[in-house]
Amino acid sequence: MRNMGFSVESPEIRHLSAQLVNQIAAGEIVERPASVLKELLENSLDAGARQIVVELEHGGLRRISVRDDGHGIRQDCLILAMGRHATSKIYSQQDLVNVTTMGFRGEALPSMGSVSRMSITSCATGAEHAWKLICEGDGKISQPEPAAHPRGTSIEICDLFFNTPARRKFLRTEKTEYKHLERRFLEQALARPDVAFQLFHNGRAVHSIDAVDDVAGRNKRVASVLGNDFIKNSLYIEQQAGDLRIHGWFSLPTYSRSQRDQQFFYVNQRFVRDKLLMHAVNQAYRDVLHHQRQPAFVLFLALPSNQVDVNVHPGKHEVRFREDRQIHGFVSHSLKRMLTNTTPGLKQDDDLASKFADIADVPGFASSENTGTFQFVQRRFDTPHRPGAVHQQLPGLDKLYSATGAADSVQNFHGSHKVNECSDEFPLGFAIAQLHGIYVLAENAQGLVIVDMHAAHERIVYEKLKSQLDKEQLATQPLLVPVHLALSQEEVSMAESNNNYFNKIGFEVEVITESSIVIRTVPELLSRADIPTLFRDILSDLAEHGRSSRIEDNIDGILSTMACHGSVRANRQLSRDEMNALLREMEQTERSNQCNHGRPTWKQFSISEIDKWFLRGQ
Repeated sequence: MRNMGFSVESPEIRHLSAQLVNQIAAGEIVERPASVLKELLENSLDAGARQIVVELEHGGLRRISVRDDGHGIRQDCLILAMGRHATSKIYSQQDLVNVTTMGFRGEALPSMGSVSRMSITSCATGAEHAWKLICEGDGKISQPEPAAHPRGTSIEICDLFFNTPARRKFLRTEKTEYKHLERRFLEQALARPDVAFQLFHNGRAVHSIDAVDDVAGRNKRVASVLGNDFIKNSLYIEQQAGDLRIHGWFSLPTYSRSQRDQQFFYVNQRFVRDKLLMHAVNQAYRDVLHHQRQPAFVLFLALPSNQVDVNVHPGKHEVRFREDRQIHGFVSHSLKRMLTNTTPGLKQDDDLASKFADIADVPGFASSENTGTFQFVQRRFDTPHRPGAVHQQLPGLDKLYSATGAADSVQNFHGSHKVNECSDEFPLGFAIAQLHGIYVLAENAQGLVIVDMHAAHERIVYEKLKSQLDKEQLATQPLLVPVHLALSQEEVSMAESNNNYFNKIGFEVEVITESSIVIRTVPELLSRADIPTLFRDILSDLAEHGRSSRIEDNIDGILSTMACHGSVRANRQLSRDEMNALLREMEQTERSNQCNHGRPTWKQFSISEIDKWFLRGQ
């Protein structure tokens, strides 16, 4: 038999050199210059730094320098710090279960030193002077020498990947690498408002962010990163349930982006890119965000360190939760509760946090008296009715739902109130005209309000349909011809173990063999849907997230279409009473600041803005 070019001898087993071992580790930890900066910033924060200065040259390809005022590294620990798995952050297996520091693996410094020319200069607390160590990327480390440096540490990484050209050629342009570096810098700056950060690139000051300790300062810091428009168009959340706490800023549905560039999620102050958390956020924005648009947010989740595993990946940007369903439900419903209340008259300074301080009262959670834990419960929110609700005051509202109606059969609501006296109770004011059969013009205490008539009414009808569906429960329909599905054994097992869930959402599923099932009953509203594809998608969601919203998404899509067809159309002439009835309904309807597709339903123009248009007072 021919050899085919392969050796028939058993290959020799050998120990790898320390330099090669470090370079292999660097392949996991040091992906690009931004990876180096992340590790160095985390080390500075763990060292108790209150001021961090970052200097970059040529997008980090030539030089990355991080200087801090932390507690420093003692002379006798400098060389030890360059050894693999040497760390001051964990000492036992129990410490690994309760990780409270940003770094802990003890691989970063030797890995970076193996693929660059690195120097460390550090002055430990109480030391007479600093010490400097140099590593040239050849595995040799110099003995520490005395140096001049204030308390703290400076680490300089030069010529990254100079000795591994195969990896260096995969780096992008200087501009692209710098963008990644700036992103890592801003991620850390957002996480630690108590620390001052500075960033220089090619000798030019790019960011200078002062430490802050109050709400105004934190708002200013977030605005410096995401922009003033984000702060003006976002809600602040602060919710707690037992050991779980979430706080931060998240955008109104009408402020969205085409990319995920303004999404920052932190777990115990560690920036993460977690699928479970992103799914929870997306669930909260379901049916209020325009298709293909992305929310913006800076959110912080805090929980006991033993409830989250941060040792999933060497880069530490992935985490694993012990109670993932509880985390998902807590995050999703905390955000959803506040998004539900995006109605006219809701101001940024409203104390929403105190209004919904106890997440246990939020629909979607059921508290266990024995354990104090929370379980996910499918339930929609009920529409609140404030004093003076439209159904009590405007019998003429029914005209909105019919093609004809005598305007004179209803009292003139506009004439019975003065705008300035009713601005708090009626934030949208009172109708004064209709423009091109599309927009309602209204006057309130602030100035002029313009309402998209169809979009606003579509949201009102949509919420009514959802409420009616909830009250009547989910109707099911037996299939005339049952659907047989061939699945993998894992999928069949998933379907069988979640049989109660499928019954709850209107599916009657029977396992036939270890690789096939039959679906006999489906939700009535989905009787014409692609059942096989929908069911497989639900199984996929259950496998990845432990839950699925496919049924709700499909039903909501049908209700949205029904609402669109049942809403007032363009060019429909409304009487003033009907226009006022629409305004009052908007003020009472959840999520009415945006239509079913996430577009805004109304816009406020203040008197001062209008004055500027006409140069009044100038």
